Amino acid sequence: MSEEKTQFKIGVPKETYASENRVALVPDAVATLIKDGHSVAIESGAGLKAGHADTAYLAVSATVVSSREEVFNNNDVILQVRAYGTNVEAGKGDISKYRPGQIVIGHFDPLSNPALVEEVAVTSASVFAMELVPRTTRAQSMDALSSMATVAGYQAVLLAASACPKMFPLLMTAAGTVAPAHVFVVGAGVAGLQAIATAKRLGAIVHAYDVRPAVKEQVESLGGKFVELDLTTEDSETSGGYAKAAGEDFYRKQREMMSAVIKESDVVITTAAVPGRKAPILVTKEMVEGMNTGSVVLDLAAERGGNCELTVPGETVYHEGRKILGPVNLPSTIPYHASQMYARNLVNLLKHIARTGGMNPDRTDDIIAGTLLTFDGKIVCEQLLEIMNKNKEQA
Repeated sequence: MSEEKTQFKIGVPKETYASENRVALVPDAVATLIKDGHSVAIESGAGLKAGHADTAYLAVSATVVSSREEVFNNNDVILQVRAYGTNVEAGKGDISKYRPGQIVIGHFDPLSNPALVEEVAVTSASVFAMELVPRTTRAQSMDALSSMATVAGYQAVLLAASACPKMFPLLMTAAGTVAPAHVFVVGAGVAGLQAIATAKRLGAIVHAYDVRPAVKEQVESLGGKFVELDLTTEDSETSGGYAKAAGEDFYRKQREMMSAVIKESDVVITTAAVPGRKAPILVTKEMVEGMNTGSVVLDLAAERGGNCELTVPGETVYHEGRKILGPVNLPSTIPYHASQMYARNLVNLLKHIARTGGMNPDRTDDIIAGTLLTFDGKIVCEQLLEIMNKNKEQA
């Protein structure tokens, strides 16, 4: 495969999902791409909600166009935060704009929506899903899931602190000592670790649990106390570094053992999500009722159904004096930095695609093979094909 880099014509349309404030490319990222020889066209107003006016893009030599059709019709590569699979209603109209061979990159949630991938495949566009970037050292700079989880973990703590009737830090005042709040983080992936670090910086006493014993050192390095449960946790991690889904018996035992820690916590933040599957229930109604009045549960897995039995996605539930927060799309609530991080991930992936085949990407490359959903009218992602075959067998 030739190492000669492709020069792309890149288009960035305005995001159409109702609560999406991010933009796929920020001006700094545009400047990097143009320096590399690519051209970039931005739909007018695409960056406003993330803090970037059209003039900021013009200042780095991007072209600002007035219509979505111009973006799709005149460019080889389309970059989005939410491609069709994560923006089904408003994004439906974009499919007719896809052209054979055109590269479309964005979040797609393909493991949850394989039928939508089939709709896109018939356009013969080459669609890359940012959720499927491999969790390898080589692909680390392209890992948008980790970037967005970092933002979500930070924001989760701020929301929980605002909802909690207690202040987080230990305070010595003329009116006496104010005891620190107790925060329990369930799941020590990227979001969980950022939540631990943020809660600790705010002065809370932080405990954390994860089914993967290997993360104990990471939790403790951030000042958290790792909760060890007497559970069999072999084979608890996928080759990609994610926690594996377990059986209901395991989750039942886990809930029983976590109850005592949750009972003593002022804030519980849950982060356990399995790609393409409903989130496991880790906190039951009875466990919430065992917490002190005024306690808060913030469920970062709300978009996947939630880790708490009482969670309602997008809402705050009040249950017998306790609050259960089910925020969705948290990265969009801090769009400036979330967009900055996502844009860097996209730039690094685009550079890799340009080096490894360009418009005809090298499908033997592990990053391309893992991320590419459709090519030349077919679904080519092995992980997705396996799920689709299993679904057919079970039908």
